[in-house]
Amino acid sequence: MMAGGGGPAVAGGPALHIPVLGATAVEFLNVRDDGVYIDGTFGAGGYTRAILAAANCRVIAIDRDQSAVARGANLVEEAKGGLLLTEDRFSNLDSIAREAGYDRVDGVVLDLGVSSIQLDTPGRGFSFRLDGPLDMRMSGEGVSAADIVNTASERDLADIIFALGEERHSRAVARAIVKARDSAPIETTRTLADIVASVARSRLGDIHPATRTFQGLRIFVNDELNELVKALQAAERILTTGGRLVVVSFHSLEDRIVKSFLVDRSRSRHGSRHAPDVEHPPATFRPLTRRPIAPDDKEIAHNPRARSAKLRAAERTGASARAGGSPHLLPNAPLLADVLKGR
Repeated sequence: MMAGGGGPAVAGGPALHIPVLGATAVEFLNVRDDGVYIDGTFGAGGYTRAILAAANCRVIAIDRDQSAVARGANLVEEAKGGLLLTEDRFSNLDSIAREAGYDRVDGVVLDLGVSSIQLDTPGRGFSFRLDGPLDMRMSGEGVSAADIVNTASERDLADIIFALGEERHSRAVARAIVKARDSAPIETTRTLADIVASVARSRLGDIHPATRTFQGLRIFVNDELNELVKALQAAERILTTGGRLVVVSFHSLEDRIVKSFLVDRSRSRHGSRHAPDVEHPPATFRPLTRRPIAPDDKEIAHNPRARSAKLRAAERTGASARAGGSPHLLPNAPLLADVLKGR
């Protein structure tokens, strides 16, 4: 997530895009000359710029948002061969690196969630602050939030909003959505926000009552948590021994997945004096952060969107990457295919 918006700043110039915990992330990446680093969430290019400025290195940057890749064309030119920017999902980061000629890389950074440019562009439909079409697709492809809101069953809507938005009023919200769409399709962000606010009221000083519903729908539409798990596994496969993984998350579901993955991958055996040791695969990561690192008060004052950020980092060991998936890391949410079929 980046600080600033996509339009002009108050003073009239272009808004600055400063990556949340950017200096800390680059420090943990241990950027060095001749290293190769992957920025899996290019956005406005904040992390990529910081990495390129830290050493004479190369960066492979990825974003599934075509407009983000287009905006990065100038930075590609400025980097003079030091930056490869590609439109793709970060779950494919290992295959992207290998296609670029790198069997191993020295660092991977992932800045999760939606970018400020996406939030501040009404036509993208990510935010209820600015009225726009109810879209929320990062890539612009596939089903939109409006498709889900207007076709999913009440049960599926409630499960999506509860599991991915952590909204305790999910059943009331789903009921209100179904009732409203019976009269007319729900097509704009403001319409949906008003419907949610009518049944999920908040106290003064709390987040907007539609925040969690919007989060759940956005995560569902973009399959964000499954993408995250795949990206973590891809990083495990592509990082060299001593390579660094740095992840900045913005809500508990993301952070829980990252934490669980690193805990699992840093364990090599279990046992006690009462039971024999149970052999496990060798640890593939060594944690560098005992607890998640949060922005300080100064950064939060400069960029309020940073207030929920958490950074975790780990170093790759020499053990072979583990095979198989990690479905246990994902919350119990409906699958898109099942929702579209009506189950």
